[in-house]
Amino acid sequence: MPEPDFDEGAISATGAGGVGQGAIAPTGTSGPMDLAISEGATLERTPGGPEGTGPAGKPRSLWGDAWRDLRRNPVFIISGLIILFLVVISLWPSLIASGNPLKCDLSKAQLGSRPGHPFGYDGQGCDVYTRTVYGARTSVTVGVCTTLGVALIGSFLGGLAGFFGGGWDALLSRITDIFFGIPVVLGGLVFLSVITSTTVWPVIGFMILLGWPQIARIARGSVITAKQNDYVQAARALGASNSRMLLRHITPNAVAPVIVVATIALGTYISLEATLSYLGVGLKPPSVSWGIDISAASQYIRNAPHMLLWPAGALAVTVLAFIMLGDAVRDALDPKLR
Repeated sequence: MPEPDFDEGAISATGAGGVGQGAIAPTGTSGPMDLAISEGATLERTPGGPEGTGPAGKPRSLWGDAWRDLRRNPVFIISGLIILFLVVISLWPSLIASGNPLKCDLSKAQLGSRPGHPFGYDGQGCDVYTRTVYGARTSVTVGVCTTLGVALIGSFLGGLAGFFGGGWDALLSRITDIFFGIPVVLGGLVFLSVITSTTVWPVIGFMILLGWPQIARIARGSVITAKQNDYVQAARALGASNSRMLLRHITPNAVAPVIVVATIALGTYISLEATLSYLGVGLKPPSVSWGIDISAASQYIRNAPHMLLWPAGALAVTVLAFIMLGDAVRDALDPKLR
């Protein structure tokens, strides 16, 4: 009986511990088995792992993919830098404007650009540059607070309606229909005209009152879609409570559309505050607001256009930045666009 043909290199590679990787490589054959094993070893050494996985072969999440796409999106970078600048000057306006926005000199009314006053003066002799910088605080405060209030109330009510359905869902749907039938500007004229406060909180409260139904409908539809997934049905079959399914399984997978709509709506709320202030029912002097300055400058547009152009330009750039940010977030969180 002939002796088997052993490879001495293979035997020496095993050592005392048994068969090792060297027992496969030096055999001298190049069959399919050796090729498959070689490719498997290569995959194990690859940091990124197969497609659809992250480092060390871990599955990639929607949020991880979204953040990776956002970092490569120039629209997100540009809008993010603009918004970061607005937030900084809203918190510390004295960093770039050392003057007092309420200090006016009638002898300088409607004057153009001067050294130290690049935007000129308004009809009351106030520095337009200082008022434009301080007006960012009002707009950012109104936009952020309104968005947070609308998102929290709308997500809570819409999520409950979508999850439980039945009479609660029908009631919420009819209530949202009523609010959708109220014109925003007309409602602001009626609601805010009887309020004498000069702070931003009545304006924020009014916009939250009329803004939450939109987020509620988005959250309702997203929850209805998410609760039909197999993992939610499996959790229900295993005896998971309603609160656990909502917080652990449904909310993380249904919150993306709410974030997108709320981000885009933030710019809309800023422009709505300026519109109401322009009409005289939003913020009132001595508050500093772009809408107030635009309203005061509209009658001097021919003689002193600088009074209108600077606050209107700041308002347009701010609204555009938030809308661009919302579009970038929408593209990153939409799986259909991948």
